[in-house]
Amino acid sequence: MSKLQVLVLGAAFAVLPLAAQAQTAPPQPPAQAPPAPAVAPILPTMLLEQILVKVNGDIITKTDLEARQIDALRRRGQQLADDQLKKAIVEMTPDILVDAVDELLLLQRGKELGYKVPEDAYKRTIDSIRKENKLESDEAFAAALKQEGLDMSVLRKNLERQLIINQVQQTEVLAKLGLTEEEARRYYDEHKSDFTTPASITLRELVLAVPTDGKGVNVSRDEETRRKAEAVLARLTAGEAFEKLVAELSDSPSKANGGLVGPIQPEELAPDIKKLIDPLKPGQLTTVFRTPKGYGILRLETATKADVKPFEQARNEVGNRVYEAKRGAEYDKYIRKLRSEGIIEWKNEEMQKLWIAKTSAPPTDPKNPGLL
Repeated sequence: MSKLQVLVLGAAFAVLPLAAQAQTAPPQPPAQAPPAPAVAPILPTMLLEQILVKVNGDIITKTDLEARQIDALRRRGQQLADDQLKKAIVEMTPDILVDAVDELLLLQRGKELGYKVPEDAYKRTIDSIRKENKLESDEAFAAALKQEGLDMSVLRKNLERQLIINQVQQTEVLAKLGLTEEEARRYYDEHKSDFTTPASITLRELVLAVPTDGKGVNVSRDEETRRKAEAVLARLTAGEAFEKLVAELSDSPSKANGGLVGPIQPEELAPDIKKLIDPLKPGQLTTVFRTPKGYGILRLETATKADVKPFEQARNEVGNRVYEAKRGAEYDKYIRKLRSEGIIEWKNEEMQKLWIAKTSAPPTDPKNPGLL
């Protein structure tokens, strides 16, 4: 899907051609028409639109729903087989229904409050879309819209709709949000791990595997390997380069990068290995220790302690997190109020059941959002 479509449609309702979704079955040759009767009766035809729901008198039709489904499928940018397509539609339809009703309620609220889109705001939005998509001329812009099944009148309707909805959310929800110092500090104290950089270490390992013949443990070979590892430790203690001996002798896969392991958190180490590492300072070596396949030596390369970001430094991040949590809770509270006050008349029982199931979840507690 093109970037233009993402920018233009957003969460707004879009009228898209149904033919654009013909992706699952090849066209069939037209059946041969039966011979026409000598006198063909002329009958009037009427296309009746199926209404799914009335929201305070405004309607959402089956065609509206299908257009939204097509839009959602386009956004996925995937070619789907028949069964995948059906599954995707089933999964997305409840959310689409809820969005359709909620957007209509918000739009109606905006009109009730007298909100209109100033011409300069509309032009700024158009200019932003054109600039983002590098469509300098009117002709190029019109051609890009046509490619997406849109024209300027449909685009304007969609944008005005969305800008009014955004204004309602801004004035009725976002403008009422606030954050006290107490809330911020409580969130910080209860989520301090989120503002903590954990301790980490980097090691180098040298592992000597005990040769095997497939017949079990060979005591003499095991002892020989242990003595070899002790000799390697003596060479390292005398000052030979760890990386050099790793390249010459190590049987570990880490040999390819000089035996480097990490950075890792100390808690990730096996308890016996952690006991060997804990007393070390960077540059120091462990004693020779037993591994599942032989004997090993470790050198501590780097070690950093856990670092907790002070509240003063984390204040902006805390504020953003609590604000986002509050915004979700307050919007949920607000939209539920609009739903309860509105007259929502369902004309399709199946769609009504989907909508009820999706909107019957308990609301987020707006008094303490994100402050668990």
